[in-house]
Order: sequence, then structure tokens, then C-alpha cells
Amino acid sequence: MLTVDFDRLGVRPGCRAIDIGAGAGRHSFELYRRGADVVAFDRSADDMKAVADMFVAMDLEGQAPEGALARAEVGDALALPYADDTFDVVLISEVLEHVPEDERAIAEVVRVLKPGGVAAVTVPRWFPEKICWALSDAYHEVEGGHVRIYKADELASKLTAAGLTVRGTDHAHALHSPYWWLKCAVGVDNENNPLTKAYHRMLVWDLMEGPWLTRTAEKLLDPVIGKSVVFYLEKPGASGAPQ
Repeated sequence: MLTVDFDRLGVRPGCRAIDIGAGAGRHSFELYRRGADVVAFDRSADDMKAVADMFVAMDLEGQAPEGALARAEVGDALALPYADDTFDVVLISEVLEHVPEDERAIAEVVRVLKPGGVAAVTVPRWFPEKICWALSDAYHEVEGGHVRIYKADELASKLTAAGLTVRGTDHAHALHSPYWWLKCAVGVDNENNPLTKAYHRMLVWDLMEGPWLTRTAEKLLDPVIGKSVVFYLEKPGASGAPQ
């Protein structure tokens, strides 16, 4: 399940990319499939071990173009271990809402991105997230949970103040908003509720089969109740992307 539209980022073979807060690696794997020299970066050593193993499996199955490189590294998003102007593409998806010092994390994104490079930043959207918080304290009051709800213009201001130019925005995962409202209403740890179980089966079916009905419904609903907001950004300056 991808939150970012990689066509809008112009990812192509040979570009250097980093997925900050990669988690289980969903965006890192897509970068690798598109031929990027990708770093999956996260503070969880267990997650990065699993992602590294998947990179090996993808290579063995020929899922990435010849010459594409991929590695998983552990570290802190507030102090990235890379030189200035290292990457052509930077992703940080569903991370900033967890980070108390979000402006420090944004500054690191800008620092490691090459002039002319592009970035995608995603966070939970204000309206669907506000409903989740209202329905359930357990949804966000957990270790490592969400520490804030962003309004889009607030985040845009932080990104532009740090030196990025907003080139476009989008919304994603509208079908997931009602699922999380249900989860919050019945208990986020309640795995036996028949409504949430049925809805989850529908989401899995949608993910695996991509049927016209649900794909069309989500496309129409994304502008209204899309659970995530996506910013597509550029760092001003001469393009550092490979030709």
C-alpha cells in the first residue's frame, strides 16, 4: 500500500534515494523496483533487518533493474549520518507526527537533499485524525504514538520555512479512514469486533485484487476523507539528479 505517487517524483534508475522512517519498507521496495540506489533508514534494527532480507529476496527474484542498489541502515532521523546534498530523492512518510522535534527532522531532510532534488512528505490528515483522537485516547496515547495533528497549511509553512518549495499536494487512503474510526469506536486493541474484521477483509481484498469498484471509490473519496496528506516538494537550485 503506497502513500506516495512515485511517478510524480520522477524516480528513475541511478538516482540516489532515502526512505526515512522506512518501517516495514513499503516505499523503499518501490524505489528499488524503479532502479534507485536506495537507503531504507529507520531507528528499528529489527525492521531494518527484515527490510534488508527482503532486498536480498527481491534481487534474487529479479524484481529490480540490473545495477540498482539497496541497503537498510539504522539511525536517528534527527541526526542523519550522511553528508549535505547526498540524495536526489527523500521520502519521509507517516513519521513527523511521531516526532516531538519535527522541525529538526525537516531540517535534516533539507540538508541531505541535493539542490534540485525532490521530496515527498506525508502525515495523517487533520480531519480524519481529529475524529480518531476524539473517539479513542488509546489510538495516540501509546509509546511512540502521535504527538500532534497537523493542519496542511501548518506543515506547508514548516516545510517552506526550512527551504523547500511545495510543488503539489494530494490525499490518499480514503477507505482506511472509516476503518480507523470503527477501530477507535470499538477499541483499537479489539481484534474480535465483527464490523472491523469485515472491513479489514475488504481492505485486504482491495489491496490484493485492486478491483474497479473500490479503486474508483477511493479515488473519488480521497479529496474528502483521505487519511493521509502528501506534499511533493523540491529543494531550489541546480538539479542534482543523474542525467
